[in-house]
Amino acid sequence: MSHVAAEKQKLLNRLKRLRGQIDALERAVDADVECARVLQQATACRGALEGFIVEVIEDHIREHMIEPGLPVNDPKLLAAEDLVAIIKAYMR
Repeated sequence: MSHVAAEKQKLLNRLKRLRGQIDALERAVDADVECARVLQQATACRGALEGFIVEVIEDHIREHMIEPGLPVNDPKLLAAEDLVAIIKAYMR
């Protein structure tokens, strides 16, 4: 089973929220809403997409870089966890 399939519902829920945000952004542009509010909504959409990307990257790292059963203090596990933390900090 693909690691994406294992987290499928979580990812689909994120995409549904993103779709709702994009629909709201489209309605705001169509209604000639003030630029600052449109930009705020666009930024929220970008954040939601970045959150989705972080989830997929994190799942990928955990599935392909971390061997099952590694001890908690194994350097490979620690490096992978550090990478996840860096990506989360950078993307959010």
